[in-house]
Amino acid sequence: MLSNLRTRIRREQFLTSSLGIIFNPLYIIRNGLYKTILSFSSKLGGNLLDLGCGSKPYRSLFAHVTQYTGLDIEISGHDHTNSHADCFYDGKKIPFPDNHFDGLVSFEVFEHIFNLDDIMKEAHRVLKPEALILISIPFAWDEHEIPYDFARYTSYGIQHILERNGFEIIKIQKTTTYFLAIMQMFIAYLIQYVFPKNRVFSRFFQIFIICPLTILSLLFNEIFPKRYEYFCNIVIFGRNVKVQ
Repeated sequence: MLSNLRTRIRREQFLTSSLGIIFNPLYIIRNGLYKTILSFSSKLGGNLLDLGCGSKPYRSLFAHVTQYTGLDIEISGHDHTNSHADCFYDGKKIPFPDNHFDGLVSFEVFEHIFNLDDIMKEAHRVLKPEALILISIPFAWDEHEIPYDFARYTSYGIQHILERNGFEIIKIQKTTTYFLAIMQMFIAYLIQYVFPKNRVFSRFFQIFIICPLTILSLLFNEIFPKRYEYFCNIVIFGRNVKVQ
């Protein structure tokens, strides 16, 4: 039973349910990401490339994929202990032939790519014409995987980068409201810099302080005006429009 609970808690870190409100201090940002990615995932199929795959946390959402290839960079701001990468690359050239993939996903990776234009040209090359892309990037979040954290993109900025490298934007969706983004950043500040790091105390604060604060944030979000000028993440759904 305890083992099952631990497995469920690990799952809740990315694939959230109502249980995540209790155990996941990042529930607001992760729930917004999960629901948005899920809403697009059924549209992608065939041979899919996961660029910067890490542990492939959203792999299970892509039920229509016939082949799922995880690609990650050899040197980054984290080790590859939990990585499920099928192959690694040098951060410059994607090691696959032209017109190879039916689709591409990349979750919380673009902020770590210094040469994003070059990599998008490579993605454009290895994707088939009309191949679909699904990408998420953070906006309101602290520096992480230091020193390999290079950028934050507005919705207009990332659209410009994608379009000039051969991609058409079908839809851009922000995953949280202004208010929820503020509250998630406040909660992240508490758990990172205020609450004790002791495991027992951390669990206590999560259940009796962070969980109620998360619930109140979700309730007040239903009352306050819905604004999206400030947000946690953007999810971009688009297609490769190169001409053969």
